[in-house]
Amino acid sequence: MIQFDEGDAEDLPYADGAFDTVVSMFGAMFAARPELVAAELVRVCRPGSRIVMTNRTPDSFVGRLAALVDRYAPPPPMIAPTVLWGVEDTVRERLREGVAELRIERRRHSIAFPFGPADVAELYIRNLGAIQRAYAALDAAQKAEFRRDLTRFWDDSNCADDGTTRIDSEYLEVVAIRA
Repeated sequence: MIQFDEGDAEDLPYADGAFDTVVSMFGAMFAARPELVAAELVRVCRPGSRIVMTNRTPDSFVGRLAALVDRYAPPPPMIAPTVLWGVEDTVRERLREGVAELRIERRRHSIAFPFGPADVAELYIRNLGAIQRAYAALDAAQKAEFRRDLTRFWDDSNCADDGTTRIDSEYLEVVAIRA
């Protein structure tokens, strides 16, 4: 059975060792205090079971997109950069307690849209939370500059040549075996 719950990744409402597999697909990396998240992932995972994560890397397309957004709307200084979950040494440090084995592998995936980069930039401005919030906080001149930079970013990264948009991006796959 699969159950989806919404909650606080820093204070999971589950008993110790409640799960055979704990999964975070580009999710836990957004919590403000990663050391608490790591401890919670380990705590709720049954000994001998797995913690599986996917995290964007700093140099990936999505990591660079986040850096572009941060130039226009920097995150609060007390928030750890999300892309640090995509750095192998950082993941090893965060998951050092309570983990018997840790496998980390860089993988690639494609992001595809049936329309061009300018339309993708507009889609993100209208619908993607962080970009939407950043854009809303800007004055008219900054909005125009941000839209231009975002469109150029998608255009420069586009691998398609048929009027669509396809981006190849890297992520870090993490598989930890609970001690």
